[in-house]
Amino acid sequence: MRAARPEDLAALYQMAKGTGGGFTNLPADRATLKTKLERAAASFARGEDRLEDDVFLFILEDAANGQAKGTCQIFAKIGSALPFYSYRLSTMTQVSKELNRTFRAEMLTLSTDLDGSSEVGGLWLHPAERSAGAGALLARGRYLFMKQHRPRFAERTIAELRGAHDDTGGSPFWDSLAGRFFGMSFREADDFNAVRGNQFIADLMPKHPIYTAMLPETALAAIGKPHKTGLAAMRMLEKEGFAYEGYIDIFDGGPTMAAATDSIATICHAQSARLTGTAPEGEGVPSLVAHGRLADFRACYGEVTQSDGGIKLDEAAAGLLGVAPGDVITHVPR
Repeated sequence: MRAARPEDLAALYQMAKGTGGGFTNLPADRATLKTKLERAAASFARGEDRLEDDVFLFILEDAANGQAKGTCQIFAKIGSALPFYSYRLSTMTQVSKELNRTFRAEMLTLSTDLDGSSEVGGLWLHPAERSAGAGALLARGRYLFMKQHRPRFAERTIAELRGAHDDTGGSPFWDSLAGRFFGMSFREADDFNAVRGNQFIADLMPKHPIYTAMLPETALAAIGKPHKTGLAAMRMLEKEGFAYEGYIDIFDGGPTMAAATDSIATICHAQSARLTGTAPEGEGVPSLVAHGRLADFRACYGEVTQSDGGIKLDEAAAGLLGVAPGDVITHVPR
């Protein structure tokens, strides 16, 4: 796992075409991806260690042939240039003395509560690589980057999961709610948002609460539910300490997971130590290891052996990271 570079545009575009749509952070649009790579390059090049509106884009590279096999992103501070909209699911309780009954109604309220958070997203992995731990390398590698550059990220981190879709690729949630106000299909709105931004939401979306009882069963069933392909990602987030707190995506109703940044398991448990040398393969603890600042960041799997007040790595991992004795390695058990 390494920082993305401008020359990754062609590979990134091919990956975007393989998502099947619905990935707002990875649209199959060359101009948008080129702009994102340029923004990422500026973020990696910024010297000041403080929270800004940065985006960090990473590539999973096959060390054997140099081919890009996956990608992921971190948004350091969402809601800076434009508000970050979500629906917040809440409950209104009312009591009727005449009927001697208590009524509890669920409501969806347009919210920008998550403005200022960091966000992890845009994770996509080539289907052939999904059973070899590569997804966990991308997901957890982001947290090691955050650990190494902690002042650049917020106190809270979120992750939006793709929502439930029907067999035709449409969104029951969109069709039953937001689509009625925009006059376009879910795919058209999602593509527009990915390329042009979400200001049209502020312009057209109703600001008053929506009672869920007014929605059809198909839309109700989609609220807070991830797409079937996102169940593994949801479990991975929960393992890291993320939780669903009642915020959903305004497009497809997918859940937004949130965690205190310093409580994310990989960030909590990661340690830094100086490399003292290499050790034979099979002697160390299987770990996720990382080294390098900003654009020089790299992460991979390796074996860590405690030694002489520092650590030793297996030769393969040391070679992938490009490290030598004296370099500081961030590591966490696999």
